[in-house]
Amino acid sequence: MERTERTDRRRRDTRQSSKPRDEKQEELDQRVVDVTRVAKVIKGGRRFAFRALIVVGNNNGKVGIGTGKARGVQDAIRKATERARNNMKDVNIVAGTIPHQVVTKHGGAVVLLKPASPGTGVKAGGGVRAVLEVVGVRDVLTKSLGSSSKMNATYATFNGLMDLKSVDEEAKHRNKAASDIQPFWRRTNASDNK
Repeated sequence: MERTERTDRRRRDTRQSSKPRDEKQEELDQRVVDVTRVAKVIKGGRRFAFRALIVVGNNNGKVGIGTGKARGVQDAIRKATERARNNMKDVNIVAGTIPHQVVTKHGGAVVLLKPASPGTGVKAGGGVRAVLEVVGVRDVLTKSLGSSSKMNATYATFNGLMDLKSVDEEAKHRNKAASDIQPFWRRTNASDNK
């Protein structure tokens, strides 16, 4: 009798502990950037598979990127999603935009990210737009300067977001006030609030 009660309790506990994980995963915004058919040349010919590129974020400063390869499209997307969730990193975002301009390179792709005043929107396309939207950036200007590869541009954008510095830390490093190194539109808003 006691054993059955214990097993029932364990089953209930495992069900309850798994619910918050599912809810947490549902909060994340997931974008499929690219699904491509790839081929591996073997002795008997070619073996085809699918490669998926997925971007996952919480729309509030966290983003992850992952790729997955499998014989089926759904399996490739599942693998890429798991890798993206495990690869999530924090990003410095200030008032819906990035704190400063950054230029990054990945492979042949070069991506320029520039902060923009409120109301500008996300001026980007392809994988660059996907990464910036899922991380929670609302106003930014971008330019793809190198290769047009979606995968390389997406990774270059992700690397650019990782290179962003905090305004407070940079002000401390330069021995200046944080308001002195902010863009002009944030300086006027700060003076209006005082």
